[in-house]
Amino acid sequence: MRTIFSEEHEQFREQVRRFCEKEVASHIRQWERDGVTPKSFWRMAGGNGILCTTIPEQYGGPGGDFLHACVVTEELARIGLSTGIPVHSDMVSPYLLHYGSEELKQRFLPRLCRGEIIGSIGMTEPGTGSDLKNIKTTAVRDGDEWVINGQKTWITNGINCGVVLLACKTDPAAGARGVSLIAVEADTPGFTKSARPLEKIGLHAQDTAELFFDNVRVPASNLLGEQNKGFIYLMEQLPQERLVIALRSAMVLETQLEASVRYTGERKVFGNSILSFQNSKFKLAEAKAYCGMLRVYIDDLVRQHVQQRISVEQAACAKLVATELMGKYLDELLQLHGGYGYSAEYGIGRAWVDARVARIAGGASEVLKDIISRQWHGLL
Repeated sequence: MRTIFSEEHEQFREQVRRFCEKEVASHIRQWERDGVTPKSFWRMAGGNGILCTTIPEQYGGPGGDFLHACVVTEELARIGLSTGIPVHSDMVSPYLLHYGSEELKQRFLPRLCRGEIIGSIGMTEPGTGSDLKNIKTTAVRDGDEWVINGQKTWITNGINCGVVLLACKTDPAAGARGVSLIAVEADTPGFTKSARPLEKIGLHAQDTAELFFDNVRVPASNLLGEQNKGFIYLMEQLPQERLVIALRSAMVLETQLEASVRYTGERKVFGNSILSFQNSKFKLAEAKAYCGMLRVYIDDLVRQHVQQRISVEQAACAKLVATELMGKYLDELLQLHGGYGYSAEYGIGRAWVDARVARIAGGASEVLKDIISRQWHGLL
């Protein structure tokens, strides 16, 4: 029994689940073939109160808490939709809420909440992944404007985005201390996107693009917070991003475990169900045990995060454990499906290939291990 959600959260879950089953589930395969989730979906999601759940009502949001965001993440994971909603709702909108000026909040947040525009965040560059202090995209102050030049890649919601929060070097010689966050609207002259979504091995319905900036001029007021504080802001928000990834991983694994129990109970080999073989029972039992452990662990961290007590190390541990366990046991569950596991028509195959990037995005497992190990340096 899970105890972190109130009755209100569970009522919201029913609302989100109905929306997912009625408006989303039957379209997923087409969206995956298209390589993008249509903007009409975003407007429907906004109209149903599913976007930006933590944004206050004064800025057009539902006024919920992080647990409402968790419900959305879990229900989308349950139906197998790979979408950029976590970036839009749990990264872009909180950055604007916490660091944006009142003018920026009023300009962007209501439209993000309604799904009228889609948000993305531009960090990764062709030569820079997790090492954000070495980004090359620059923003130079020219009077009342910033002039931006550079390139970003692997940007979630890149094709669809109406606004991108761009990590730029405003003091190239200062390393991490010279990074700022600047909001850039998609129709700004000099801002272009790749002609089509980048081809990925998974997450096909989640559009991913390259973004290019050629002497892009934006108002100086588009700066989020203080100049050269961008790296600090990114580090402050990364724990929530990693916790969201961990939460989604736990739900994906639970959903596919349930589906695998049903499949192995129905599918027969040599006259017997696959579930009747000891190997199958042991594999499923092991997956169930680790799923239970992971659920209790992640829920406890979610509870702490709601109380604003989660640390960088805790979030790193959560993402590391959840994504590694998801990868391991989805592979085991796919094996139990035999050849059908390799088919994109079955949820396990799509979940398996989608899961691979979770050990890379939001901080690769190796980076997370380094973060976790730093707490010991003073003891060695």
